[in-house]
Amino acid sequence: MSGATWSIYAVKRFGILTGGGDVPGLNACIKAAVHHITEAGHEIVGLRRGWGGLLNFNSDDPESVTEWTLPLDRINTRTIDRFGGTFLHTSRTNPSKVARAKKPEFLSVNKAVDPSADILDFTPHVLSNLSTLGIDGLITIGGDDTLSYSHRLDREGFPVVAIPKTMDNDVFGTDYCIGFSTAVSRSVNFITALRTATGSHERICVVELFGRNSGETSLISAYLSGVDRAIISEVPFDPQKLSEYLLKDKKDNPSHYSIMTISEGALMVGGEIIETGQADAYGHKKLGGIGSITGELVKQYTGQNIIYQQVGYLMRSGEPDALDRMVAMSFANLATEMILKGDSGYMTALHDGRYGVVPIADILGGVRRVAVDQLYDSEQYRPKVSGMLGKPMFLY
Repeated sequence: MSGATWSIYAVKRFGILTGGGDVPGLNACIKAAVHHITEAGHEIVGLRRGWGGLLNFNSDDPESVTEWTLPLDRINTRTIDRFGGTFLHTSRTNPSKVARAKKPEFLSVNKAVDPSADILDFTPHVLSNLSTLGIDGLITIGGDDTLSYSHRLDREGFPVVAIPKTMDNDVFGTDYCIGFSTAVSRSVNFITALRTATGSHERICVVELFGRNSGETSLISAYLSGVDRAIISEVPFDPQKLSEYLLKDKKDNPSHYSIMTISEGALMVGGEIIETGQADAYGHKKLGGIGSITGELVKQYTGQNIIYQQVGYLMRSGEPDALDRMVAMSFANLATEMILKGDSGYMTALHDGRYGVVPIADILGGVRRVAVDQLYDSEQYRPKVSGMLGKPMFLY
């Protein structure tokens, strides 16, 4: 393992942050890390609002300490695992890519790597703040965007251990990310509930799910809830063919309705992904709306009335399920074991149901997507799971 090793008798101070989209399980992860580190006789401080805390912290402003940091202990984290979200709050801040117009007012552009650039890199300022706060190592909890900056700090020589979280379950280097199980459970429950309204009105229902450019949430939610058709991000679809399938599904159903899921990052054959708004600090625009467009086309092709439902943020709201609690707490314990030993530059991971670690750099090694040939019928637009022997608990 890489990284500096220190004496077990020296009191160290560690930082912890959550970045990107919130998911159920973050608070359980934070609490477990706090308990482990404080029981070992060390200190831990929460950095508020993800990487925004280290970008916006102003060492010359006494109020900045309470605004952007929070000392953590067993008392102030005692009940946080009972709730979803992150009590440290979050942001989609990338300190290495700050638009000149959006830099914190107190910051001089001369603190950036290249003061003449339109996009400023304030990594030197972040490293300075870590030193000022007396932080010896960081535990970062996030998706591939948040963790990409963890990799940057690791390259700069600062001790970091990362924990993958995202309801999309698309971080490369691990089979599972905190938040995925709860997001699928929520989706299955909402899809099941929508059957009453869809069946009562004898309509076709289009359910759009978060997932960005990975179709795993749509695929697994469709598989578990038994919907008629599922559109995933990895396979462009023909809306007319889809409409014909849904109309047949409706006619074959004694309750006279059909229902489908669609990934927010899906695209039609020859079309483009539906994106809106300004790109964030990691280059991503807001996804969503493909379900509405698809619903209108299904209505046009079939002459049937449509129910369109974006499950959206409800997928990531509320308390975590048992699996996400288990993974969140286990990842936290593994990460703290690593950083307390002085090992850094790693991300916790699950492979074939077993906990392990991989270099943080692995997140840059590829794009994690649905194994279409093993799990999806691209012609019929539905899950197709065969050869179950030896497959992992969560299909991928």
